[in-house]
Amino acid sequence: METQLIRNKKSQINIVLKEQKNDEGKSQKTISSLENNPFTHINQEFSSIIGLQDLKKTIKEIYATVVINQKRHELGLKSSKQVLHMLFKGNPGTGKTTVARKLAKLYFEMNLLSKGHFIEAERADLVGEYIGQTAQKTRTIIQKAMGGILFIDEAYSLARGGDKDFGKEAIDTLVKHMEDHHNDFVLILAGYPYEMERFLTLNPGLQSRFPFILDFEDYEISQLMKIARQMAAEREYRLTKEAEQELRMHLYKKTQEKARNFSNARYVRNVIENAIRLHAVRLLKRNNLTTDELITLTEKDLLFDN
Repeated sequence: METQLIRNKKSQINIVLKEQKNDEGKSQKTISSLENNPFTHINQEFSSIIGLQDLKKTIKEIYATVVINQKRHELGLKSSKQVLHMLFKGNPGTGKTTVARKLAKLYFEMNLLSKGHFIEAERADLVGEYIGQTAQKTRTIIQKAMGGILFIDEAYSLARGGDKDFGKEAIDTLVKHMEDHHNDFVLILAGYPYEMERFLTLNPGLQSRFPFILDFEDYEISQLMKIARQMAAEREYRLTKEAEQELRMHLYKKTQEKARNFSNARYVRNVIENAIRLHAVRLLKRNNLTTDELITLTEKDLLFDN
């Protein structure tokens, strides 16, 4: 992969990560195959998402079913809407919220949702403090989410108080509306893998409500490095080879520690943003800075927690 600098009409520098091509014929063939690919728009929408191949495969299956159902309808054959409720299992920073937001937009474009908006909620938004309040709060949130996606992270917190906790009432209310309004409402529950598995066992029948249960695996070192380059490029920066080597060694150390609080892509984002601040301090007192100096992050700009 090589880095290309492109100056636009406003004299701004854009950094573009390019895959190297062996020859012109191969490049033309790739362009042609994209034009004939019915999943091009999905590939484009998720192009910034590293990994998650199973998820991307699932979205393509959903889209294919939508198209074929439309063709069946046109020929007088039976067609039915899909139930799209999902459950995401993964550690922090593995892309759960980002993917849920993209799905809201994509499902709207597929005509699966009438509005395509995204509502994010947590336990406090759903669970009340006295009898009767929880069902009302939960119904209000669901009503706001109608036509779009309701995303609940750390969903297992709804069951943390046992049978006597009002969280159970929130779960029961959600389950009812999952069935009643599945034609124009998608519920996505998310959280740590172990806790989500336990959550499903505490509520019999809940797992069967989710036709799509997806694992968001921790990123590998090569994927985290690709994310780092991508995040830097989006901000019109690039890392030197020495900086990349330093970052790679640190990420290897962090992933080997298997720390529960390691936040994957979120951790990488924090490293890049901190490097940009240190880079600014380093250059602040210098005059006549070149474009290369203004966009280059070196190993001097990297500061890690131990």
